[in-house]
Amino acid sequence: MNYLNETIDSLHEKLANKEITSKDLTQDTLKTINDSEDTYNAFVTVNKDAVKDAEKVDADGIKGSLSGIPIAIKDNILTDGLLTTASSKILSNFMPVYSATVVEKLKAAGAINAGKTNLDEFAMGSSTETSYYGTSHNAWDTTKVPGGSSGGSAAAVANGDVVAALGTDTGGSIRQPSAFNGIFGIKPTYGRVSRWGVIAFASSLDQVGVMSKRVEDSATVLSTIAGHDDHDSTSSNKEVPDYRANLNKDMTGIKIAVPKEFWHEGTNPELLKQIDATIETYKKLGATVEEVSLPTLKHAVEVYYVIASSEASSNLQRYDGVRYGFRAKDVKNIKELFVNSRSEGFGDEVKRRIMLGTFALSAGAYDAYFKKAAEVRTLFINEMSAVLDKYDLIAGPSTTTTAFGIGDKIDDPLAMYMNDILTIPANLAGLPAASVPAGLADGMPVGLQLIAKPFDEQTIFNAAYALQEENKFYEKIPTSLKGED
Repeated sequence: MNYLNETIDSLHEKLANKEITSKDLTQDTLKTINDSEDTYNAFVTVNKDAVKDAEKVDADGIKGSLSGIPIAIKDNILTDGLLTTASSKILSNFMPVYSATVVEKLKAAGAINAGKTNLDEFAMGSSTETSYYGTSHNAWDTTKVPGGSSGGSAAAVANGDVVAALGTDTGGSIRQPSAFNGIFGIKPTYGRVSRWGVIAFASSLDQVGVMSKRVEDSATVLSTIAGHDDHDSTSSNKEVPDYRANLNKDMTGIKIAVPKEFWHEGTNPELLKQIDATIETYKKLGATVEEVSLPTLKHAVEVYYVIASSEASSNLQRYDGVRYGFRAKDVKNIKELFVNSRSEGFGDEVKRRIMLGTFALSAGAYDAYFKKAAEVRTLFINEMSAVLDKYDLIAGPSTTTTAFGIGDKIDDPLAMYMNDILTIPANLAGLPAASVPAGLADGMPVGLQLIAKPFDEQTIFNAAYALQEENKFYEKIPTSLKGED
């Protein structure tokens, strides 16, 4: 099965017409994953029970659009009875006893869990290089990073392992790897999708989303996993539209704001040419495009890393070597157990963020750092809300560069943090945002970021679909796959 040439709709039709069975489709998927793992390292764990699950779907009959279709799950999303590690040594032996709400919803829809994808440890990173299980590789150039933290999910979709995958996005972790791999990825509004059963990084920023080659596939999956959850007090009870059924590529009358600050001084000039050309495409399709200003953007990285690290330092205190996960050996007392388990179990980037966050929350620094960051976050929210009161969408580059080489930035944390400068604002404001393939720069994919009003994911889907049907980027085969069938 070559997923590069398939969609959820086309697979559903074949399954419903009995041209293929879910068992055959799942077996083919697992074989594809196995054959590609040495090249891409996209998965931490492949689900050995997937074929049994597919046999059950076949026996029950193909029903909804996701019934019988394998989907990949990022490995910081809990899966009952299937190893869930957050790509960290400290959880390398963790077997959950329940599944996240999003996983349960996919299961109820008949989707098959193909396996758990690689990520930066605890979703902290922009390249998948902080993973305990090694770096995943970009489908367009295997010497380059796939982005992060959802790099494994992006690589699995881009190289054709699966038709869609779940990711999480705290500061751009769906959109940046989607841009790097030439696929579509959407982070919905904060609260649109339940976070119950998602290993927490920064609770006020984390959100589950979807990655796929085609816009319509992400629309189908998001409609399935979205909605209120009694287990998650931050989940919204707003009605979930059928995003797939409501797709519309008519851009007439749509107003798009282009913040001048998104044209960052350090941005790759070839990348910007592609973004400029894409915005011109929207004008030709009938949209109105105007330049605006988001002056607070210059503070985005600092604000994000204070807030995210502070929340991480609180969330990660549960990993103590006592209740679950990795436990240090040869300790003499409880203090040694805590210190040694964390010292040996956490990687350098996770330790760095825990220390940053602990300092920002300390008595002597709280007012100067965390409180001030929270105040500037409010400015972000007000600033972006004011723009979206007048416009339907905010548009600009998803990233400042195309995918960079493995090892190029891993020893420079500040350079790595700057990868998130364009994606962070949507998380700080809780807004829905997506990255849509916009073309190639220097042979590597470029992503256009679209940001919309709260709970207006449909406008993003529609605009992304309009662009997709114009540039048909999904027809392009990643460089590393050329010559393969």
